[in-house]
Amino acid sequence: MRRKPRNKRLYKKALEIFTLSRSISSYLIHDLAHLQSNGSEDPHIYFTGDIIRQSDALAPKIITAENQTFQDDRIRHANSLIHITNRLYKNCERLEQSESNGKEFLVLLRKELRKFKRLQHHWLMTL
Repeated sequence: MRRKPRNKRLYKKALEIFTLSRSISSYLIHDLAHLQSNGSEDPHIYFTGDIIRQSDALAPKIITAENQTFQDDRIRHANSLIHITNRLYKNCERLEQSESNGKEFLVLLRKELRKFKRLQHHWLMTL
């Protein structure tokens, strides 16, 4: 089983997205950790963990998909990567609805995700 990806641009973009989402999450968590006026916590705080978890799954999923012997398995893993990417994009949109000063950084992450989706589409055609 290969540990290195065949498509290095896609893999590198996945690692960049992970680093960016971790930085954004650590920035946002300080704004969202405070209790609201009614004593409840901000429901958007959970999306910060979701973006880290989902972006962390991108790079290993690329390697897993490329290492599959049969094309059906490669396509199945590639489709799950598409699903993770879409969920990550949706969680970024949800975080933009929060009351935080770091919402501007989420626009940057969504832009990088759009680039990743383009690379992902080309990669899917080569599987």
